[in-house]
Amino acid sequence: AMNRRLENKVALVTGAGSGLGAATATRFAEEGAHVFLTDINLDSVANVASTIRAAGGEATARRQDVTDEADWDILMQDIIAAKGRLDVLVNNAGLHRGGLIGSLSQGDWQDVIDTNLSGPLNCVRAALPYLREGGSIVNIGAVVGLRGFAGDAAYGASKAGLAGLTQVLAVELARRGVRVNLVIPGMVSTEMTAGISPRAKAKLVESIPLGREGTADELANVVWWVAGSPYMTGSTISNDGGLLC
Repeated sequence: AMNRRLENKVALVTGAGSGLGAATATRFAEEGAHVFLTDINLDSVANVASTIRAAGGEATARRQDVTDEADWDILMQDIIAAKGRLDVLVNNAGLHRGGLIGSLSQGDWQDVIDTNLSGPLNCVRAALPYLREGGSIVNIGAVVGLRGFAGDAAYGASKAGLAGLTQVLAVELARRGVRVNLVIPGMVSTEMTAGISPRAKAKLVESIPLGREGTADELANVVWWVAGSPYMTGSTISNDGGLLC
């Protein structure tokens, strides 16, 4: 049974067109929040919002490029004009481009850093004037940000940077009563992991102590719990089946 802890709250979830973002937006809507879903693919995020509304939830879809600061300003103005507040921000949008360090192009490196690290910073800067006391920011990290994997220099560096940014923001925003935490997902089948070869995926699953991939819904439950935990800030919460062990 759900107690609708987010009743009358407004949440923004980036990268919500599929996977963890879509599951998180759906979970927040089930808990009573009006959810603004953004994604660089408008069709995909519009479909998720439509599904949420069909189930009785409140959702608004927007196309969003997290690397574009002007886009963020426009989006925040739309949210405040429509709902007058913002309570929860989930920085989930991400980009993965792999390659061993000798073959990783500068363009791929920069695109990943711009999306995974500068993107959340852009979002926080745009949202800051509207996040009131009791507000919550949840950044979505990655195991590779804390543990090295060959071929993941750009992605690992961006997520390690996001972990550090989370710590700094937690300290800076505590005086405003805004909490900032980092959730570390484990191996989950999403569009981002679809390019992993079956052999590589099987090898990775073998290294997970629980012996299986996670699901987007399992991860969304943790994001929801972290977003609503009133005495948690600056924390790193792993939900990875033990992969970091």
